[in-house]
Amino acid sequence: MTALAADKKTEYREGVVLAVPVEESTKIYAGALVCVNANGYLVAGADTAGLIFMGVAREAVDNSAGADGAATCLIRRRGLVKMLFATAITQANVGDNVFLVDDQTVDVVANVTNAIFCGIIAEYIDSTHAWVDIEPAIRQADVATHIADESAAHAAAAISIADAGSLITGTTVETALAEIMTGIKTAQYVIRPSMITLEDGTALTKFTSADEATVGWAQIGNKELAIRWNNHATPGKIACQFVMPQDVNDAAAVVAHFMGAIVKAGADEADSPVLTVEAYFSEVGAAAAADTNCGGESGEFLTNADDKWQEKTLSIAHGDVPASPSVLTLIINPKDGQLPADDFAMLVPWLEVTRTCLEA
Repeated sequence: MTALAADKKTEYREGVVLAVPVEESTKIYAGALVCVNANGYLVAGADTAGLIFMGVAREAVDNSAGADGAATCLIRRRGLVKMLFATAITQANVGDNVFLVDDQTVDVVANVTNAIFCGIIAEYIDSTHAWVDIEPAIRQADVATHIADESAAHAAAAISIADAGSLITGTTVETALAEIMTGIKTAQYVIRPSMITLEDGTALTKFTSADEATVGWAQIGNKELAIRWNNHATPGKIACQFVMPQDVNDAAAVVAHFMGAIVKAGADEADSPVLTVEAYFSEVGAAAAADTNCGGESGEFLTNADDKWQEKTLSIAHGDVPASPSVLTLIINPKDGQLPADDFAMLVPWLEVTRTCLEA
């Protein structure tokens, strides 16, 4: 076919009334709500999967003894139709979608099985009757209908995803969202300290063994920079501060991690200290002088022949974790009396927290 090169008289019809071929062995009553089946033939309306609502029969047609299409039925495809409801409705149902129960009865979605859409309640009459606008159902392409889609054909659980990058295991929007949100809400991530000083805020300087109570920075082994304590009955304390992000889950514990090693050049290791950790949360509205220590002690750092790094933790109970914004200060030192012979080194500590989804 080619494009027009001259005027053409195009035939058209209003489409309000249409003759539709009737399914074999089928009787249609005048005034019945009618549908077409998968083969495109007219049948009585019903709550049956696969049917598409077509309108209201204007005449009675008996094709009980006929083949498919042996008879046709005039149907109305526009306007407001007074419909009978199977269960009680109220004025509040105006605007709700309506679905077939049988060829003379309709209901809202909660009371049907296959959700054969047949219109929208335009005007409430009484608890069992309403004027229903059938045009949205006839058009079938109505955007609001497809968005509502009570049949769940367009629900997140029914829509597949391509996932070209093979980044998730879910195959539908619903399972993919569940996987993503589970990852967001349960994934644990690290917070590094924003500053490290001596307990009183004095800058942490280079380690020297001249003052046994002093703690400072030192190169350990192959130039690994660490915080080093000299052996002493009451080792000095350091302060580390962590800014807690807005998406920290305050319903989950915060875990402090410490990577340390017992170091003593030219001598056998003898000490097995734990870290004493004071933990103070500063939060909006809390008195600065009323900080409560929610810390404790880390696991024990055991002696070993090769000065190997060991990781120990301290869990801060979720009940002690305030809502953001907050700042956590840790005061740390090898426990008094547990470092009489050896030196102790610790790399920069970190926090492990669980995230939550922000709602605002």
